[in-house]
Amino acid sequence: MKKVIAFAGSNSQNSINKQLVTYASSLLENTEVNLLDLNNFELPVFGVDLEAEIKGQPDNAHKFLNLIRESDGILLSLAEHNGAYTAVFKNLFDWMSRIEGKTFFGKSMLLMATSPGGRGGQLVLEIAKNRFPYHDANIIETFSLPSFGDNFKDGKIVNSELNEKLSKAVNQFENQL
Repeated sequence: MKKVIAFAGSNSQNSINKQLVTYASSLLENTEVNLLDLNNFELPVFGVDLEAEIKGQPDNAHKFLNLIRESDGILLSLAEHNGAYTAVFKNLFDWMSRIEGKTFFGKSMLLMATSPGGRGGQLVLEIAKNRFPYHDANIIETFSLPSFGDNFKDGKIVNSELNEKLSKAVNQFENQL
C-alpha cells in the first residue's frame, strides 16, 4: 500500500487549507494517509547564527524531513499570507533545506491552495510551482479552491465543477504514486 503525507502550510487551528487537504486525502483509495499538523513540529525561527549555536538543525526539522523521505507522495495545501507562504511553512522549509537541499526527494506532489477570496491562493501556488522543482518536487497537479466559504461546507467541496476538478487532480496524483 502506498503511503502519503498530507498537510497544510498553516499553523491555524481552524485552517481552511487543512480542511481542504483533509478532504482531498479522503478521495484517495488504497493509500495510507498520514495527516500532519505543523503545530506538532514547532521550530525556532531559522537563522544561520542559531544554526551554528545549536550545531545543526532542530529535531523537528529532521523528523518532518524523514516523513517526506519515507512517503510515496505529498498532498500539500498552502495558505497564502500577503501573497506568499505562511511564516510557519517557510520556516520549516528553510530548516529542512539546510539538512537536504532536495527537500522533496522526487516525491509525487499534489499542490493545492484555498482562500476566502476569489483567487484561491493562486499567488502562493505560483511561487511554489516555480520554487519546489528546485527542491526535487515532482508536482503532478495543482488545484486552487476560490471562495472557500461558498464552495466548501460540511467537510467537502459543494461546487460540483470544482469538486470534479479536484477529483481528477487526486486521481492523476494517485496514478503517479
